[in-house]
Amino acid sequence: MKKLDVTWNDVHDSTGYLFSFAKSLSCAVKNSPYSELSEDIVATSGFAFRMWISADLCPSETSIWDFGRQPTWILNGGLETTFVSCCWQPENVLNDARNDTLPKLRASIDRGIPVIAWDIGVLEWGLITGYDDETQKLATLCINGKTEEMDYAKLGNREMPMLNVVTVTGKINKSQEEIIKDTITLAKAHLNGEEWCPNAQGLAAYPRLIDMFESEDAKYANCWGMEYALGTFGALKWYAWKFFEKYSQTELALLYKTVFECWQKAFELKKTSDLTLCYNRKVIAKLLKTAYESEISAVEIM
Repeated sequence: MKKLDVTWNDVHDSTGYLFSFAKSLSCAVKNSPYSELSEDIVATSGFAFRMWISADLCPSETSIWDFGRQPTWILNGGLETTFVSCCWQPENVLNDARNDTLPKLRASIDRGIPVIAWDIGVLEWGLITGYDDETQKLATLCINGKTEEMDYAKLGNREMPMLNVVTVTGKINKSQEEIIKDTITLAKAHLNGEEWCPNAQGLAAYPRLIDMFESEDAKYANCWGMEYALGTFGALKWYAWKFFEKYSQTELALLYKTVFECWQKAFELKKTSDLTLCYNRKVIAKLLKTAYESEISAVEIM
């Protein structure tokens, strides 16, 4: 088997729940000739600003977005990709799509760049790190850290018939000024609810979360789904802060430092506090309100 030596170790994940697509994208770029963009791409692709919160905190809320926009979003940060998507199609169509994907996958591994793919061991995004045409096996790195092997035939047809594969192929000539400007436009569009998703998204996610902590019923505040939501989106805020800090967008950097710190503290309190107690829920609600006000201010100056 031709296999790359790839781990999650170099990807900053302050909660352990960093959104799996963003984590996989950052890791793929880190292990490419464009490694200097491995942190930037989380922000420049817009994911540092994205939030989707369903009414029941179902973890699938993080997977209901327009996969087809991935190449454009990643190109926003200066990186070219190939993208193959084939969802809920008849077996013959899915098999054709997989056969179209495998050469792209091999070419990426041959260049030393892991491949981003959906559902390669768990129903999240992860990385394909190797291939063996003789045994028809892929080497995989799941978001939970497990390294396994998977049959070629299972790609896109493991738990669900959903093939989604992204390979990083190159870098375009895009100025730093253009990237900053376009990233701000992309961030603002999501925060203002301009990207499709049936769940509360962008700034609208805050009232939904805050209500869950201010409710007399602690069911949602106290469930694992809340830990997943706070951890998934809170970890992304670090990338927004660091992007603006790196490129001397001082006012936005200060606002997002506050946003990140509030989400991180809320996540830590969720894990360590007794949230059946009203007082503890109100402390987290207050942190989220501060983050909400800071992101509203950020949008106003974007």
